[in-house]
Amino acid sequence: MSTKSGNKTKTSGKTTTFDKVSKEVNDLFHLDISRLKDPKVRKKLFLRSIPYVIFGYVGNLLSHSYYESTAAGKMGRFMDTLSSLGEVISHPYPSFRIRDIFIGILTGVGIRLIVYFKGKNAKKYRKGREYGSAELGGEKDIEPFINRKDPDNNLIFTQTEMMSLEGRMPSPLYNRNKNVLVIGGSGSGKTRYYAKPNLMQLNCSFVFTDPKGQVLEETGYLLKSHGYRIKVLNTVDFSKSMKYNPFSYIKKETDIMKVVDALIEGTTVVKATSQDPFWLDAERLLYNALIGYIIKVGLESEKNFSTMLDMINAMEIREDNDKFKNAVDFMFEELQAKDPNCYAVRQWVKFKQAAGKTARSIMITVGARLARFDIQEVRDVMEEDELHLDELGEEKTALFIITSDTTKTFNFMATMLYTQLFNLLCEKADREYGGRLPVHVHCIMDEFANLGRIPDWEILISTIRSREISASIILQSLAQIKSIYDKQADIITDNCDTMLFLGGKGRDTLKEISELLGKETIDIFNTSDTRGNNPSYGMNYQKIGRELFTPDELARLPGDKCILHIKGVKPFCSYKYDITKHKRYKYLADADPVNKFDVSKEISTKAVLRSDDECDSYDLGEIEDD
Repeated sequence: MSTKSGNKTKTSGKTTTFDKVSKEVNDLFHLDISRLKDPKVRKKLFLRSIPYVIFGYVGNLLSHSYYESTAAGKMGRFMDTLSSLGEVISHPYPSFRIRDIFIGILTGVGIRLIVYFKGKNAKKYRKGREYGSAELGGEKDIEPFINRKDPDNNLIFTQTEMMSLEGRMPSPLYNRNKNVLVIGGSGSGKTRYYAKPNLMQLNCSFVFTDPKGQVLEETGYLLKSHGYRIKVLNTVDFSKSMKYNPFSYIKKETDIMKVVDALIEGTTVVKATSQDPFWLDAERLLYNALIGYIIKVGLESEKNFSTMLDMINAMEIREDNDKFKNAVDFMFEELQAKDPNCYAVRQWVKFKQAAGKTARSIMITVGARLARFDIQEVRDVMEEDELHLDELGEEKTALFIITSDTTKTFNFMATMLYTQLFNLLCEKADREYGGRLPVHVHCIMDEFANLGRIPDWEILISTIRSREISASIILQSLAQIKSIYDKQADIITDNCDTMLFLGGKGRDTLKEISELLGKETIDIFNTSDTRGNNPSYGMNYQKIGRELFTPDELARLPGDKCILHIKGVKPFCSYKYDITKHKRYKYLADADPVNKFDVSKEISTKAVLRSDDECDSYDLGEIEDD
């Protein structure tokens, strides 16, 4: 409905007759008039119109032949036109009489109307797919994703399925992120059938979460002999660990906040939703202030957690005397006099607003959280840095993070490392390499649930792809990741374009995978046999939908089989990768115990020679004592 007022026209939200006609015209000619300015749209319209122009041309010729016929009566003319049809069509020029032109136009438009209404009212059948179209993929489905020219530059999933590690495939149709969700119960072969084969590809830098350190011992010789730098953070046996100092990577104020967030997330044992956020916020203020002070004022040798612990130990608080000042108070007063707008000072002033009793409660919480840092072995490992995390994307490196599979006490170190690693590499890619690292970094996160919560992981996993960083999240069941990340768990799994199921029995896991694989349409055959005074027998054929794999079938998956699902591709049910078939298997300790890697060579500064190592010897002569 329209109303006019002066020169203005207002139209209500109701659909007018003109709108309906316009829509029908657009549908009729597959045309959106507003898009005619686009050359591609005009070309498409032209190509679609050619068949109907031809029909119009033939209609024009037939009209001319009909009215030029000398036969008696309309039927005679019609039959005469049909008998001379070949001669009529061979006539190259159309008739320019108004009558023949009009009939030609009507013919073309009429044919278009017939096609339009026939298609509009046609019934849509999907024979054999009425209840689902799921089916297993084959060789032709995975072939476009495989790099045949350089087989080493592939991610290995199964014995027959792989995916190129290239960030940009030759065709955008086959671009996928390289994040992989690996699910397999205990003993399903997550390390042997997925993690180790991909390490053996030697196609990028690796960050490997290695429970118990067995993978380092078994693959270290392979990596070292092929030119890899090997770095180790061992939270099980600190005597076999390189040093890792989070303070070494703090360059600006936001870095301090990221370290503090990782510290709190990594050392929070239970995520209590009802906990008063005041205490955590107060802790953050204190950590921010202390770390900010150390970074601004401290010597290079003092920039570590040991210094922060010493400062906390020196923070005596008296409940009955709010005016009492400890050594740290004087340190901040001196800094405030020099630089009152300093980040550390601003955080300290906010923290000091807490009254004596409240401040003491905060310090008790801080002391409990940092107790694990106060062990001498931990202090020693975190006083300096030998890992050089920011160099992983520049030179092929293998960083092994050895964690305990029985306790999470020191796994906070891995949480902090991963937090800093992703931020460092993303910033370096953007700042120095135009957004893409020269060497791909593949994080194989075995026993992912034991790492604890990585701050903002649901955001990071969606952004690292473009920087040539990928993550393989290895779980025993989906329940593990949901227990840690809660509602963000779905975001994390959704950002993994590939899912590899190696076997398991978790109900929720089996159900979700079954739904992900979809349904297929199958035929069923029913018979009925009725007996009595009037016996009868009947047969019935019908179609129903059925899961491609039901949860119980997934639970009974043979030990040598696995399920692979890649976004936009039919799922695969294939054999697990046979590690002994890899061309570099001979370098593993699995093949020859002599290849067992001795990590002490990488940690110790003393030369430790193998029986097959070559070295030069020099005669220094006699050395006299002073």
